[in-house]
Amino acid sequence: MTEDLINKKDIYFPSYLGTNENLITLVNRATKILCDWFSKADKYGPLPFDENFKCLMPDEEGNSTEDLFHEIQSLLKNSFNPVHPGSLAHLDPPPLIFSILGDLIAAGLNNNLLAYELSPSVTLLEESLCKWFAKKIGFNDSSGGIAASGGTLSNLNALIAARHNSGLGSDPNSALLVSEDAHSSFVKCIRVMGLDTTNLVRIKTDNQGRMDINDLRKSLDKCTLENKKIFAIVATLGTTVRGAIDPIKEISEICKERNIWLHIDGSIGGIFAVTSIPIKGLNNINQANSITINPQKIIGITKTSSLLLVSNMSTLENTFNTGLPYISSKKNIINRGEIGIQGSRPAEVIKLWLGLRFLGLNGIENILKSSIKRKDFFIKNISKNKFDIFSGPLHIVSFIPKKLKSEDSDTWTQTKVNELINNNFMLSRPKFKGRYFLRVVMGNYNTKESHIEELLRLLDN
Repeated sequence: MTEDLINKKDIYFPSYLGTNENLITLVNRATKILCDWFSKADKYGPLPFDENFKCLMPDEEGNSTEDLFHEIQSLLKNSFNPVHPGSLAHLDPPPLIFSILGDLIAAGLNNNLLAYELSPSVTLLEESLCKWFAKKIGFNDSSGGIAASGGTLSNLNALIAARHNSGLGSDPNSALLVSEDAHSSFVKCIRVMGLDTTNLVRIKTDNQGRMDINDLRKSLDKCTLENKKIFAIVATLGTTVRGAIDPIKEISEICKERNIWLHIDGSIGGIFAVTSIPIKGLNNINQANSITINPQKIIGITKTSSLLLVSNMSTLENTFNTGLPYISSKKNIINRGEIGIQGSRPAEVIKLWLGLRFLGLNGIENILKSSIKRKDFFIKNISKNKFDIFSGPLHIVSFIPKKLKSEDSDTWTQTKVNELINNNFMLSRPKFKGRYFLRVVMGNYNTKESHIEELLRLLDN
């Protein structure tokens, strides 16, 4: 295929005639550039030092193929690289190969999960996959779910359904209870739902980072006295800083006693529930009304990949159904734009489906077990005399030098992060209970024990 043909200005879209050789040529070239970037990760490190990427805007005439591929290379060179074994800062693992292919197919299909007629196969695929996840975690035949672009939207979908289900849809006194270590997305959810920040009631945590049940009961009683009407309690299955799991069994019992919706934010740890890996605290999650799971955070499904699972699909239908008068419907098939906030959505579920089909349950368990093994190796070998360590049953560890004053934690962590990135290790520095910590997330499948040993050596200096 010649450069002249690729550059012809009348070729904008795939053709319904012929072989689309120009698209094949371009995709092959883009794939080669991407794979070269992966292969050179060790040279450039997890985070580029060159911040001179030029964000060029469209000219009067379209740019040439050579210009565009040059800009693609520049973009990659100046991007965060999750493939590097020193990429240990966040819940952003290397992308699964078949998930990358899923993204390509989804983009090529350009189907719309707003409605069945715009995405017939993908609608059935998303419905079936959500049902599979729901059954795997112990929900019954009435269960199901919907995908969304990230955990924040999944959580918001759940909370809007919870408030609607409670009959408090427009009540300014409706309130939500979360632990003090719950994800920041719930602050956004409260704002979007038109509630005052005082309607987000935070429950104290114990010395393991788990929601304190006694404080939960006291807070519920206090809410009653203040005329706050609770529409949901959120239990966290994997807190951001230390990977703690709230006592779900006890929280679910309280929710049943008081007829309150239980939502589990399992964005980090929920994926473990589809396996047989013995994670303390995973029992009883099937007692929830809803749970968020983000396969993107550890098993390498490319972004975005988040699921909201519900014990009863009718709660989503009753909350979000509008009728879609401009869309044809098919009997016994729910248009996916009618069970969540989002209308138009890409066929992102394809990359999750292909990734899971490729891995199988054994492959999923292998990835998850390896993350726990790396975390255990790190904790076993880090100096207990030098650092205070905060971790839970998942693959996240936060730590700080013993007796370091709160006011000194900012400087120490920033200095250490800079020193580590100069040695091709990328850690994060979350602020937690008034102090900055260093955090390592052991979800990178490319990280070996030798890399962890080198990281520990640098930390010990």
